[in-house]
Amino acid sequence: MTEKKTRHILGISGGKDSAALAVYMRDKVADMEYVFTDTDKELEETYEFLAKLEAYLGKPIIRLNAERPFDHYLKLFNGYLPSSRQRWCTRVLKLKPFEEYVGDEPVVSYVGIRADEDREGMISTKPNIKTRFPFKEDGINHADVLRILDEAGLGLPKYYEWRSRSGCYFCFFQRKSEWVGLLEKHPDLFEKAKAYEKVDPVTGDRYTWHTGESLEELSKPERVAQIKEQAEARSQRSSSAHGQEAEIDDDSERPCLICEL
Repeated sequence: MTEKKTRHILGISGGKDSAALAVYMRDKVADMEYVFTDTDKELEETYEFLAKLEAYLGKPIIRLNAERPFDHYLKLFNGYLPSSRQRWCTRVLKLKPFEEYVGDEPVVSYVGIRADEDREGMISTKPNIKTRFPFKEDGINHADVLRILDEAGLGLPKYYEWRSRSGCYFCFFQRKSEWVGLLEKHPDLFEKAKAYEKVDPVTGDRYTWHTGESLEELSKPERVAQIKEQAEARSQRSSSAHGQEAEIDDDSERPCLICEL
């Protein structure tokens, strides 16, 4: 019986770390498969960056799509928006399409966790998938990632001008300052995200992207000014942490690896 050939797959989220890993591994694994799980709710800056990365790699980044769109699953979950405690969006829109693409063949999956990170996240646990972390193996840190992208002529995705991570435009892991960024950069998408928020007319329960505050409340001019002021204060406090990523709001958690890296 012929032994199945091991496939090499590198998942790209649209973020800097997975992009840098793709660049880093381009000449190390000739038959690498690059994949991007497309939720159809991504920022246009993400698609622009993927096109640039694809040109550098010299081979296509395979787009994977969920069987059904986000709105279909939202109905299945009775209108409950995904949250840090109920990350159903990651399971059905990201992880499931990836695992279906992988199938049952032996696979090495390459993940862009850096050497200066101590974190875990939602990645596949299928027994036929072996996960490798080349940046950890080779001591690649945050500064190295930026250098790799600069030397490749890619730089950072444009959304990093106002956002700290990749993911859907309505990602619940966004900081409040990033919601303000979405409001200012993509007011149409902000309105679409706002339309998903609901109030139960019977119980009064609120289904909002950010606990305790709706996007309607967040978008008021006086609130926007307050959020910007608080974000600037945090930035100044963390400016001494050289080589570190901007600090995360106290009420936020780290996103899923398959979405953020």
